[in-house]
Amino acid sequence: MSRIDLVTPQWLFERLGDPSIVILDGSYYLPAAKRDADAEYREAHIPGAIRFDIDAVKDKASPLPHMLPEADEFAAAVGAMGISDEHQVVVYDGAGIFASPRVAWTFRTFGARSVAVLDGGFPAWSEAGYPIETGVPPVPEAAEFLAKFDEAAVADLDDVRQALAEGTAQVLD
Repeated sequence: MSRIDLVTPQWLFERLGDPSIVILDGSYYLPAAKRDADAEYREAHIPGAIRFDIDAVKDKASPLPHMLPEADEFAAAVGAMGISDEHQVVVYDGAGIFASPRVAWTFRTFGARSVAVLDGGFPAWSEAGYPIETGVPPVPEAAEFLAKFDEAAVADLDDVRQALAEGTAQVLD
């Protein structure tokens, strides 16, 4: 799996409207935050940004939250959003950097070639005085995303237990 880049608000502002770049609002908040990511997106987002909800694009059969969907399900969901595997994907969130790295990792895990996280997220964008859009933009024309699941990017419970027992990895949450 390749790296995920970190881009500045200025970098993204200079590329607004570039058809090769897809901007995603990947906001997610823990229930205790009492914030509604969808409502906040409708109230204010980076121009052209598409809302990506990790509660919608997931393995719906799993009782666990935010589990990765099957590759074909991911491809269908993001393709319907107008995202192809050729796009450069830039993800931000409303907390700064909270959920956006997870969304970026999900895209890399399914084979997106170029993925970045907006440094400081929507708060940094807003504080820089860059334009903000309200409402929900029109649904983009569907695209084809050729999802290729990178099995090495995901560790299961046995992998984590073994790494902890052997001291070969640091586990972060």
